[in-house]
Amino acid sequence: MNENDKGPAPKLTQDPHSMRSGEREKVLEIAIGREVRARRKQQNTTVAELARVTGLSIGMLSKIENGNTSPSLTTLQLLADALSVPLTSFFRQFEERREAVHTRAGQGVELDREGTRANHQYSLLGHIGANGSGVIVEPYLITLTAESDVFPTFQHGGIETIYMLEGEVDYRHGDRVYPLKPGDTLFFDADAPHGPEHLVRLPARYLSVISYPQVN
Repeated sequence: MNENDKGPAPKLTQDPHSMRSGEREKVLEIAIGREVRARRKQQNTTVAELARVTGLSIGMLSKIENGNTSPSLTTLQLLADALSVPLTSFFRQFEERREAVHTRAGQGVELDREGTRANHQYSLLGHIGANGSGVIVEPYLITLTAESDVFPTFQHGGIETIYMLEGEVDYRHGDRVYPLKPGDTLFFDADAPHGPEHLVRLPARYLSVISYPQVN
């Protein structure tokens, strides 16, 4: 899609400024509330049914699930018994380790990715394996030089985002070719044949971020 093909911007369902990550994620009440709701829904139990079994009010259960109150251990034990789960399961999200990878300039791992062509330099900028999001993300810094092959028929699963940093390339995706210059972005389904078709100005460098479902 080029600038002339733009339609109305899609409405995003996730607030990037919300406090889901960081300090809000670390609040114990919110982590407990999310786990209580998840366990209740897993068992197809309504709030009213859980209230009847535990003797807690619907309003109190709503406050607990929304992280608006700090339930006592007695209350949590009532909920654990009603849902047939260990009391400690309510603390899982709070205690779960959240990974971060810091890669300093020039310290990315140089590798040959599957399908890599001659003199396509891939520098992996970080990697987190199995995680709670259900998604694997691979960020690469790719460098092309005069010795690099053109190869417009890469194919792999997932979604890919390219952000052009330096140089210029004509980049093919499916049956279309996009001229990429510094500052340009290309976001696409990576299952279609894609790759640099013409190296216009070298050296060329771009960020490639590939995401795909985590396989358990």
